[in-house]
Amino acid sequence: MPETRAFDLVVIGAGAAGLSVTAVAAQLGVRVALIERGRMGGDCLNFGCVPSKALLAAARHAAAIRAAARFGVTAGEPQVDFTRVLDHVHHAIAEIAPNDSEERFTGLGATVIRGEARFAGPDTVAVNGMTLKARRVVIAAGARAAVPPIPGLDTVPYLTNETLWQNRTRPRHLIVIGGGPIGLEMAFAHRRLGAEVTVLEAARMLGRDDPELAEGALLALKDEGIALREGVRIARIEGSGGAIAAVLDAGGGREERIEGSHLLIATGRRPNLDTLDLDRAGIETTRLGVKVDRGLRSVSNRRVYAIGDIADIDGIGPRQFTHVGSYHAGIVVRSALFRLPAKIDYAALPRVTYIAPELAQVGLTEAEAREAGHRDLAILRWPLAENDRAIAEGTTRGLVKVVATPKGRILGAGILAPHAGEMIGMWGLAITTGAKLSTVAGMIAPYPTLSEAGKRAAGQAFVPKLFAPMTKRLVALLRRLG
Repeated sequence: MPETRAFDLVVIGAGAAGLSVTAVAAQLGVRVALIERGRMGGDCLNFGCVPSKALLAAARHAAAIRAAARFGVTAGEPQVDFTRVLDHVHHAIAEIAPNDSEERFTGLGATVIRGEARFAGPDTVAVNGMTLKARRVVIAAGARAAVPPIPGLDTVPYLTNETLWQNRTRPRHLIVIGGGPIGLEMAFAHRRLGAEVTVLEAARMLGRDDPELAEGALLALKDEGIALREGVRIARIEGSGGAIAAVLDAGGGREERIEGSHLLIATGRRPNLDTLDLDRAGIETTRLGVKVDRGLRSVSNRRVYAIGDIADIDGIGPRQFTHVGSYHAGIVVRSALFRLPAKIDYAALPRVTYIAPELAQVGLTEAEAREAGHRDLAILRWPLAENDRAIAEGTTRGLVKVVATPKGRILGAGILAPHAGEMIGMWGLAITTGAKLSTVAGMIAPYPTLSEAGKRAAGQAFVPKLFAPMTKRLVALLRRLG
């Protein structure tokens, strides 16, 4: 007979979301089992956020050397040792890995099991010949790269975000299929490290971002020398290692060949649910993930929560960011462990595309606000060309754009600027706390900083009233009164 063990909580998946739940539960003395079939730390540590930002850091240093002459510093063309660049990437992963390790979580009091988890019933999970009975189960299985059904793709070697970090040869010409944040970040990094790069996108690149800000970001990428092709149809992929061609349907029976040395697929992600036997636990799914309510509980099995990249909330789909996984973990801890009401609220959910300048968004874009029924909006802007810090550093391409109601309630903000990811937090806090434009406009910002642009954008809401004829008459009257 298989061994049966009882737990208060079983967590499937040791990525950011699963680790966050497990850490809190273990430290509270909860009997918690954490199951992971692959690498501890999940996608973020091993294939996503950490390696990509390490690669982008190397690219940033290469670009700084090229740009040094603008500031009177002679350096010349940087010499990029791509093998050492990848060494830096893997060093970053290794430095962070102990925080996500089996040893750390065992030390916190969790039972860590390395193996393939499968549901054997509504409250039962089977792994490694054992049966785990649980009061609550949290599915945090994450997602993987989705590979599109392009003819010929299966006949050539290609990279995804999971295999990219094993490539230690700098591409001569990298072809990227997918113009979302992942595809554009990797295109940008490889271009700055010396590769020729072409990005192919079937629809519009950065399609979820504010079009005004996205346009500026794409122009910056073009200025880097990246070839961006939107609205393309790929008829087929052909070639072999080192000589891969994307054959485009050019219309009218014509074709266009784009030849490269490496191919990166960045066309979205799909949930890791195939092997979990969710039907045996009565867990309803969609093509996007586990169908859950706004408290992240399965709509068909109330003992089960689904969080992170696989949580299809009210049919709106997952928000596949590491910080969302950590946020979801907090919801589950309050609900499953403390039995408190807790529901997600994405009103202040931030996202960042780490190119140069960075593109950051929190809350609603202008289009999303209008779709949500806000007919009258205050759209406030401040260009980086009017920011003294940006002028001093020669980085004046960019804009702060704020979306608010006529009464000053902040609905969203978008920033195209260096370090936009660091600047967007202020706007997230403003939305979360209900702070109005007057609060942001009235704050004291250090000078000179890029964050002043946000204060100046908020202040634009009050300029018409400040310099209105009635205000001028009032000042004139007060002057006469002495």
